[in-house]
This record gives sequence, C-alpha cells and structure tokens, in this order.
Amino acid sequence: MTTTRRPRADARRNYERLLAEADAAFRERGVDASLESIARRAGVAIGTLYGHFSSRRALVGALLRERNEALFELGDQLLTTLTPGTAPSRGVPSGAGPAAIPSRSAPSGIGPATAPSPDAPSGADPAGAALDALAAWVRAATAHAATYSGLASLLADGLDDEASELHDSCLRMAGIGERLIARARASGAVRADATGADVTALTSAAAWLHEHVSPPAADRLITVTLDGLAARR
Repeated sequence: MTTTRRPRADARRNYERLLAEADAAFRERGVDASLESIARRAGVAIGTLYGHFSSRRALVGALLRERNEALFELGDQLLTTLTPGTAPSRGVPSGAGPAAIPSRSAPSGIGPATAPSPDAPSGADPAGAALDALAAWVRAATAHAATYSGLASLLADGLDDEASELHDSCLRMAGIGERLIARARASGAVRADATGADVTALTSAAAWLHEHVSPPAADRLITVTLDGLAARR
C-alpha cells in the first residue's frame, strides 16, 4: 500500500510546488516568465511541469482557479440582488476589489468596489442599484485581470479562442458582464446602446492601465467610462 500511495503524494507535492513557484515567477516577471525556470525553482524537470500543466495557459488557469470561483460567486450574487422579488444575498462580499477575491497575489489600487449593501431596502432605486452592481463587477473583474503582468492580454485572447484552457472562464466572465449591463439597461441606469462588449473592453483596458501606467489611472478610467455609459436624466 505504501508504494501505491507515495507516487500520488509526490505528484501532489510537485503540483503544489509548481503552483507556488509559478505564482512567484509570474508576480516577478509576468505570465511570460520562463517555464523552465519555474520547473527548476520547484526542483523538478520540465517534463514534470508539462505532465501537470499541458501549456502555459493551463498553468495560469490552475493558478486562477480559486480567484475565478470567488469572482463568479460575486457576479452571481450581484445578479441575485437585482432579481425582482429576490431578497439581497447576505453572502455578498462587502468589497468587490482585490481583498474580496482570494489570490496568491492580489493587485492593489483598484477600488473601492463595494457590492450593493445586503441591508438596502428591496426595490429602492433599482437604477442606482443596477449601476452600483455593474461598477462593483467591473472593478472586481479588472482586479482579477491585473493579478499578473500580461494576464489581461491572455484573458482577452482566451475569450475568442475556443481551444484555450482559459476560454470557459473568460466566457463566463463576459456572460456575467452581459447580464449585469442588460439589467442596467432595463432599469434605465445606462444608455440603451450599452453592451456586454463595452464591459469586457473596459475591464481589459483598465487592467492594461493598471499594469502599464498606475492603479489610480485604471480606477479613473472605470469611473469616467461608467459615467459616460450612464443614462442622462
């Protein structure tokens, strides 16, 4: 029994070491960091890395798994707070920025992104609630895309590439943005021509600014763009 269990335990340790070293390398040098260097730092052969992760995108996807799930949960809860007749969820995180999404490395400077309060009266100012939910989602998705240098471009490519290991998660993120802005349109919170593609473009651009200019510049872009999308009354 010992000989059958040890390979599984060793494989698990290698997997965790590779994730830890990949996270450190991506934080230092971005998602284009050398995979050979990651394997070497983890004390394994490059073949072992590829045995666990078939590609760079698969490695990035494994690193983002927990963040993805937290981000999707936030999106689902933001949508729940906007569903007519549904009480706001008590599980909505109080902040939708980096602190609300677990990560081996969370970027700073995008926010504050506060989800609609679970204590807000149901039906009070639906347009304002829809806009707040949209803003919370954009800031959370931007923080997610800014986790590592170069990640925003990788996610943008993954949305259009069905063969990418990141495609399904990118598609789900885009879907949440589409549903949130559809709710905002229905409530009169945003312009009638605002689309989910606008949300995706905004998060990608803000993440790029976070990486190449500064976090405050990214946050300003989000604020100004959402103001431009808001319906004029």
